[in-house]
Amino acid sequence: MNNLLLFNKPFNVLCQFTDNSPHADERETLANYIKQKDFYAAGRLDRDSEGLLLLTNDGKLQHKISDPKYKLPKTYLAQVEGDITAEAIKALAQGVKLKDGVTRPARAKKVSPPRWLWNRTPPIRERKQIATSWVELTITEGKNRQVRRMTAAVGFPTLRLIRTKIGDWTLQGLKPGEVKTANRRSE
Repeated sequence: MNNLLLFNKPFNVLCQFTDNSPHADERETLANYIKQKDFYAAGRLDRDSEGLLLLTNDGKLQHKISDPKYKLPKTYLAQVEGDITAEAIKALAQGVKLKDGVTRPARAKKVSPPRWLWNRTPPIRERKQIATSWVELTITEGKNRQVRRMTAAVGFPTLRLIRTKIGDWTLQGLKPGEVKTANRRSE
């Protein structure tokens, strides 16, 4: 039986089941949370990012979710340093020039701080003289650390990054570290 797992990956958890680094004793991996056998991450989420990660035991589904050629939209909430401007939002939406090329056009909008969001441990660094703001960004590609590089390129570095949606699958109702089984097809 092929299944799909939705996982709310906490901050500082490696997006792999094993850690062969010298710091392995100090770092959590997916094995600390996912007890089902033969499931693998469909895509990645950086250690310092949080939110929705899909895992499956179906290789074809894993490929369809993670391969950029399928252009499955991924939505993120980014808390950025500074009060993001309309010009920066427009640039994010049109595509941003990065060292490895221009990003595809994205959906970008400034949003209010999410009321439903959990506290992060440890909390983000805050500077009393510099405000922060929130951006919702939906991309259809997966360059390495793309959202962080995009916001930095428009002058608003990301302080906190949470993936909230992949295709039609959402983070809604999942607490950090929580796993649930989902339908194979996004609803």
